[in-house]
This record gives sequence, C-alpha cells and structure tokens, in this order.
Amino acid sequence: MQAAVTVTPARVPELLLGLATVRPVFLWGAPGIGKSSLVREFAASLGLECVSLLGTQLAPEDLIGVPQIRDGRSVFCPPEAIARDEPYCLFLDELNASTPDVQKAFYSLILDRRIGTYELPEGSIVIGAGNRATDNALARPLASALVNRLAHVHLEVSATDWLAWAAGNGIHPWILDHLTDRPDHLWSKPPKSEEPFSTPRSWHMLSDALHSFGPDLDEPTLTVLAHGTLTPAHATAFCGYVKVVRSRFGIEAILRGDARWPHRLEDRDLLYYLAESFRGRLVKELPVSKEHMSANGRQIAYRAKSLLVQLAEISVEVAQTVIASDADGNPVLPSWFLVEAARDMPRLVEARR
Repeated sequence: MQAAVTVTPARVPELLLGLATVRPVFLWGAPGIGKSSLVREFAASLGLECVSLLGTQLAPEDLIGVPQIRDGRSVFCPPEAIARDEPYCLFLDELNASTPDVQKAFYSLILDRRIGTYELPEGSIVIGAGNRATDNALARPLASALVNRLAHVHLEVSATDWLAWAAGNGIHPWILDHLTDRPDHLWSKPPKSEEPFSTPRSWHMLSDALHSFGPDLDEPTLTVLAHGTLTPAHATAFCGYVKVVRSRFGIEAILRGDARWPHRLEDRDLLYYLAESFRGRLVKELPVSKEHMSANGRQIAYRAKSLLVQLAEISVEVAQTVIASDADGNPVLPSWFLVEAARDMPRLVEARR
C-alpha cells in the first residue's frame, strides 16, 4: 500500500487514542522502526494488556479454535489467548504477512469483534501492523474486504522522536551522540541483498551489545558488532566516531594544526569519519561567494585547501568525498572553492570523473 500521508512516532498515540478506541487500525511502516513498541506502549497507557498474535505463525484454526461437542452439537472454542473476560488490546502483528485463509479468519474479529459466539469485551481495541511490499519484507496483498475494514496509518522514521525516547531509555551515550550529529544514519532502506541495515531496532541492539561488553570493548570486537547490526557505511562511520572519542584524533585538533590526519591503514574508517566532519565544517563556514570575503574567511579557505592536499596525499579517494556532489549531482561546497581545488589539485578532481 502506498502512503499518501505519513506520521512520525510522536503523533501515533494521539491518533490511536481517537481511532483505535472506535475502529480497528492498521499501522504500516518499514521493519525495525518501532511499530510493535508503539502499540504496546499505547496499550499500557490505557491500562490494557497487549496480546500479540504473529500473522506468520498462525493457521485459521488458531483463531477460530477447535470444535467440541456440547449437548450433541459442535461448538468452536477460540483459543485462551483471545477469549478473555477483561478488555484488552489485540495486536495483530505482521497481519499482511499471513496467508489468505488466516486473513479471512480475521474478518469477523476485526469488523464485528467476534469469533463464533465469543465477543471481545467492551473496551477492547484491535490494532494490526505490517511492513510494505517495497521494504523487501514478507508481505502479501491485503484483500480489499480486509483493507476496507481498517483505518490505515503510515509511519515514518523520525530521528528527533527516537533520540528523545532513547535519552530516557538507556541507549548507549556513544550512539546518542553519534546520531545527534548524524540523524540521517538512524534508518536506511532495506537492501535487496541479505545484509544488516540500520533501523532504530538495530541501533538499540548495538546499544545493548555495547553495554554488555562494557568499557573494555576492543576495536576488533566493536567492528564486528557495528557491521553485524548496521548498514556497512553507517557501521564504518560509527567505528570512526568511537575512535575519535577514544583517541587524540579529532577534527577540531586537525583544524587547529595540533594533530594530523590519521594515516595508518587500520585507521581508514576514522579517516573517512574525519573527512565527513571536515566536509560538514566547510559547508558551514565557507562563504557562498568569494567577493567581500573577510580575512577570517580567507584564512579558513587557505587552511581548508592545505588540509585537503594533506588528506589527498594519504588517500585521494577519501579526499574526494570532501568535495563530492550530493546524491542529486549538485555541488555541496561553494563553486569558487571547487574551482580553486581543481586548479591546485588536478588529480583530486580527475578522480571524481
């Protein structure tokens, strides 16, 4: 299903309070962005127990129940997990990953709040959730009859919301600080190949691992942990950040001239991280136009070109990332600076072509 309008996690409780209390709701969103946690937290806020049914692990009889003979007649007895006396939140997780027969079994439960002769207690709510087909996740089309029985809410990732939550939920400070600087690394689109990718859930997993290993965590182990949970480029950047935290290297020290670019092969991830920080600093501090540039601006530009030359001597590839265009092919740094870089460092510009 295509999202016409999306909402951030911070808005979900308000929407569910108005929607889920009167009609069944389906939450759409990419894997690992917190759909299940939001539902459980919402149920807890209403004082309701959250009962989760996983669509991929259900058969129709798991919902309808098995027949028993009572007074010479067969009666279907719904499972104990569903047939409760007190109101609760029925969470149908991965609903659109279930088979068509299971989806059909949900029809009366979702619309009529009933299975056979059993009715959900007054005050119960029904919420479904699932991934989209575009997420390279297991997802089957929902039948139109089921789609029409649900109110649909499309969830998007919000670094602001997640960082606010993470600050009060024990997320490792390295991760908090890194994602505060690089919020675009919180989530990446699920890859078509089988490899880890960054999501709020995977950053949470990495945080748990960092806490588990403690302050004595060595560099090789950190590399394994990061690359085992995150998108490769994000893992490299995070490892570089941790090296900055742990070592004497830092972009401020390099800009002041108190330190040099790290040149060891094993520090290449750190070099990439510092180059990215250097690029961000240039974007912020270099004036768009060279005309009427202040003395301080000229000093910054001179120092920047000098550092770029030093960086290119270590790695042309890393230096090229500093002056690279954005994803749409548009220059990020001022055009006058790029012209001067091309004049002073032709091999660096040639590497871009």
